[in-house]
Amino acid sequence: MNRDVVVTPTRAAFAAGMALALTAAVPALASAPAGAAGAPSASGAAPAPSRTPVAASAAPGTTAATPAAPERRNPTPSIRATTERGAGLVGRTAVYGGRVRNHTSGQRVRLEVRRGSAWRAVDRDVVAKNGRFRVSTKIARIGDRSARLRIVSNSRGKGDVERVERIHGFRSAYASYYGPGLYGGTLACGGTLTPGTIGVAHKSLPCGTKLTFRKGNRQVQARVVDRGPYIAGREFDLTAATKYRLGFGSTGTVQVDR
Repeated sequence: MNRDVVVTPTRAAFAAGMALALTAAVPALASAPAGAAGAPSASGAAPAPSRTPVAASAAPGTTAATPAAPERRNPTPSIRATTERGAGLVGRTAVYGGRVRNHTSGQRVRLEVRRGSAWRAVDRDVVAKNGRFRVSTKIARIGDRSARLRIVSNSRGKGDVERVERIHGFRSAYASYYGPGLYGGTLACGGTLTPGTIGVAHKSLPCGTKLTFRKGNRQVQARVVDRGPYIAGREFDLTAATKYRLGFGSTGTVQVDR
């Protein structure tokens, strides 16, 4: 016996509504971008978490460290020296002056002379407001000695040291010259006398002894190359070339460092 299925109006309306909802949902799922946040995947799995790095924050109750400022240091004082007079007759004064850069109030400059293997202070001066200073010492002996200027140590450090012209002591000696009429002759210490020969004659100093002569502002170094002079009261005979370089006359006084 066949049974007829009776569809009531209420059930028909419910079925139609469900079919309409499914039809609208399928296009929306198909158009959603893959991997979009909150959108389910085709398999229905939950979306993967985002991998964007997150900046680390300071721990509660702490502050970020601030780099320390570089230590500020004062520039080291330095000497600019000018030699006013480093050479002269024994008993005269050797004088040095100059300026100190980056100096401090009350700073001093010391003049030191080398004696043997040690340096000995012989004078000092307080640096003026403009940085100027002036120191001096007596020329005590014939010959030369090393000299230097030093900034006296203070709270800002050791300071600068500068070597200056050597202190050179001279004595006076009476001299003459020779040459014209004797060119081509043999020298007692070897060689031949010529118009260009630089040297002096002396009665006893060893041949080759090196001497420094001064006359006014001129200075010449010469060696003993011959014997003489054999005239009373004269200690040196200068060759003509030495005479011209020194600005010497025919006879007179010169300064010598031996």
